[in-house]
Amino acid sequence: MSADLVVNELTVTYGKATAVERATLTVPAGKITAVVGPNGAGKSSLALGLYGSVAAKGEVLLAGEPLSSMSSIARAKAGLAIVPQGRQLFPRLTVRDNLQVMAEMLGLKRDAVEAALDRFPVIRERHNRLAGVLSGGEQQMLVVSRALMANPRCLVLDEMTTGLAPKIVGQLIDTVSAIADAGASVLIVDPALGPLARAVDRGYVLVRAQLGEAHENADALDAAYQRAMGVIHDEIGLE
Repeated sequence: MSADLVVNELTVTYGKATAVERATLTVPAGKITAVVGPNGAGKSSLALGLYGSVAAKGEVLLAGEPLSSMSSIARAKAGLAIVPQGRQLFPRLTVRDNLQVMAEMLGLKRDAVEAALDRFPVIRERHNRLAGVLSGGEQQMLVVSRALMANPRCLVLDEMTTGLAPKIVGQLIDTVSAIADAGASVLIVDPALGPLARAVDRGYVLVRAQLGEAHENADALDAAYQRAMGVIHDEIGLE
């Protein structure tokens, strides 16, 4: 069965504030889908709602299996992985121990940790260093390696490339592209396409909690994003 991620009418609220309103989207297996939009649009809330890290209403299915009633750990065991914004590492644990914690949470064998260390050579080299002293790029490689430990069927990445050097960005994009080529569904949420444009197959624009229609190539997605940003600028009186 295809590992498509299908989301129907997903709504995320915090008290009386709506962060995501009735979002419906499909993340096809073997492709990279992007959700782009300005800061505060609800992108991180969308990603966390999919993963079950925040309370959400709506339907989330992976390869036809309903995930909506599952905890985050249960969703991870079902094949949904996330690279969260802010990385959420244990800074006072070593690189190896950060991976070991995830392996134990998911019930993985010890060789999963070794495989994760080998995904990026620099992570293997830093395996005994505290995660908190790694560079931003090294930390991002670590969290990507951590997310891929259980060979997920779907990978969600929240602002994967923000603030990183172009060389690191290129390595991460190549890694994520390989994951999609191997048959996983990949969802990237980011403020704009930027360097991701070369890898993204399709996507959506999210503005003010509202998810727009699907665009089936990166050029169409970027054009829709530019139109949306132009409307926002006009509304607030920016030149």
